[in-house]
Amino acid sequence: MPGCHRVVRIDKPLNGARTCRTCIAHARTQQCARCGACREPVTRDDQGRPLCAHCFITDPANLETCTGCGRRRVQRRTPDGPLCSRCLTLPLLTCSICGQATPCGISRATGQPWCLACQRRAAACSACGRVAAIASGTLADPLCAGCTPPPAWAGCPVCSDPGHPNPGHCARCLTGRRLDELTGPCAGSLPPGLQALRRELATAEYPGTAMLWLTSPSIAPVLAGLAAGRIPLTHQALDGLPPGRALAHLRQTLVAVGALPGRDEEMTRLEAFLAGLIQSQPDTERRRLLHRYLIWHLVRRLRSRNQGRPVTWQQSRMIRRLARGAVAFLDWLDAHDLTVGSCRQADLDRWLADEHAGYREQAGRLIRWARASKLTTGHLAAARWNGAAQLIDHQHRRDTARRLLHDGTVKPEDRLAGLLVLLDAQGAAAISQMTTGQIQAGDNGVRLRLGRVPIHLPEPVATIARTVLANRKRHATIGARQPSPWLFPGGQPGRPISTAQLTSRLNDLGIRPGQDRSTALFQLAAEIPAAILARTLAISTSAAVTWQRHAAGDWITYAADVSHRLES
Repeated sequence: MPGCHRVVRIDKPLNGARTCRTCIAHARTQQCARCGACREPVTRDDQGRPLCAHCFITDPANLETCTGCGRRRVQRRTPDGPLCSRCLTLPLLTCSICGQATPCGISRATGQPWCLACQRRAAACSACGRVAAIASGTLADPLCAGCTPPPAWAGCPVCSDPGHPNPGHCARCLTGRRLDELTGPCAGSLPPGLQALRRELATAEYPGTAMLWLTSPSIAPVLAGLAAGRIPLTHQALDGLPPGRALAHLRQTLVAVGALPGRDEEMTRLEAFLAGLIQSQPDTERRRLLHRYLIWHLVRRLRSRNQGRPVTWQQSRMIRRLARGAVAFLDWLDAHDLTVGSCRQADLDRWLADEHAGYREQAGRLIRWARASKLTTGHLAAARWNGAAQLIDHQHRRDTARRLLHDGTVKPEDRLAGLLVLLDAQGAAAISQMTTGQIQAGDNGVRLRLGRVPIHLPEPVATIARTVLANRKRHATIGARQPSPWLFPGGQPGRPISTAQLTSRLNDLGIRPGQDRSTALFQLAAEIPAAILARTLAISTSAAVTWQRHAAGDWITYAADVSHRLES
C-alpha cells in the first residue's frame, strides 16, 4: 500500500494492487460499542453494533463456571461439565475432604486426593481451633497442617529417607534406577572411568540435577553407548558425535573424574576449523599455501608463545580472523587473475583502494609473511600502534572503582574482577585464568601475584579478596568434588569461567574491560617506571616502555631521586 513501510505479508487482489494485511486490518477498525476502543470487530451484539475481541471474551453470557474449581475460564466442555485448562490435566477422583467426584490432585500431607476447591478452603481446625487452610479431615471436622498425622508412606520405601516429602521413591533412588537402565545393574563391569562417573551421579549433591542429566536426550544415549561399548571412551569417538554444549559439558566431566585425559579444547577446535577451511579450498596450490601460513607459521608461533599453556578464546579468535583475511585476499587475487607470486606492488595498491576488499589488516599479515618467505615482491607496511584508540576516561574509571570498593550489594567475585581491571590493568582473559595460589592471605596482609613481584592489596580490596578466596562458588555440581584451583570457577568441572562470561558480567557493572584496562595502564605508566610496571603486571618490558612513552611518563631522573633519598 502506498505510504506503508511495514514489512508484512501481502495479498494481491484481482486488480493487481499489492496491499499489506496490517493496512487492511487498520482500514476495518471500528469503535467498539461496549468499551469504545477502536479495533477490528469480531462480532456484533443483538442490535448489530460492533464488539471487539476483548469484550466478546469477557462477556458474562460467554463465560461458564468450571465444575472442578469454580473458575470462569472454561477451555473444554466434557460430558461431566465444562472444565478449565488446569482441571483438564487432573484425573477425576473422589475428594477425601468434600467427597465429590471432581478433578483432584494428590495431597502431599496425606497422600489422598483433594479437589482444587478444598485446596483453597480455610476453616477452624477441629483439633486446635486455629483458623487455617484445611489440610485433611472432612468439612465437618477439618484439620490444619500441624494437626494432620503423618502419612503411612512417609519416607522412601527403598532407602527409608524420612526427609522425602512425596509418596514413592526419593530422587536419589530414582537416580540409581535410571543409572541401572542406562549403564546396567552391575557397576563392576564398567571401565574405571565410567565407574567414577556413575559414583558421581549416584552421590550427587543435588539428585535433581543428576536426573536432568540422565533424562536429557543429548546425554542419555551417549552414556548408554559408552556403557555398552558401542562408543569408545576416547576423545576421538566423542568428536564424531553431533557437537553441542551438553556434549562439551559431558566431555569435561569425564575429564574431571579421570575417565578421559585432559586436552586443550580451544586448540582442538581451532585446528578443526583450520583443517576444514583448508580442505574447502578448490585449488591445490591455495591449500598448500594456506597450510604453510596457518599451520606452520601461525599455529606454530602460538604454541611457542604459550609454552604449554592452554589457548585462550582471544587467541583462537584472532587466528580465525587471520585465516578468513587470508582467504579473502586470495579470493580477490583469483578474481583479478593473480596469484601471490605474480602480485606486484601496483596490484597491492589497487587492492587497498578497492572498496569491496575486506580484512585489510588481517590480510596484511599474510602479505608480510609471503614477502619474508620470498613468495612475493609486494610489501605492505604494518600499522604502528600509537596508543589507545578509544577515549581515556579517567573519571569513569574512578567512579566505577569507588562504587565497587564500597557497594556491598554487588557480588564479591564481581567486585574483585572489576577492581583488577580498573586498578591493576588486567584483561578479562588474564583474570579468568587466575588461580587461588596467586593470592597470599596472611597476618601481614594480602598479597596478589600477577608478575614476578607481588602486590600488597590495601583495604578494602584485601577484605574483598579474602571473601572471594574463602567463599568461592563452584557452578558445576557433578564432577567437581575436589576444590577448584581457579579463583573464578566456571560452569564446567575443573574449568575456570570463560572470558566471554566474565566480560558479560563486567559489562553489567558498567565496566568495558578493553577500554578501562587501557585507561588504568595509561595512568600507571605515567606514575611507575617501565621496569617495575613490567615485573608487577606481567607485561613485556617493551610494552611497558611503549605505554610509558605514550603516557608522557618521564623517569630519566628516577635514579637520581632514589640516590638523594638514600643520602638523606
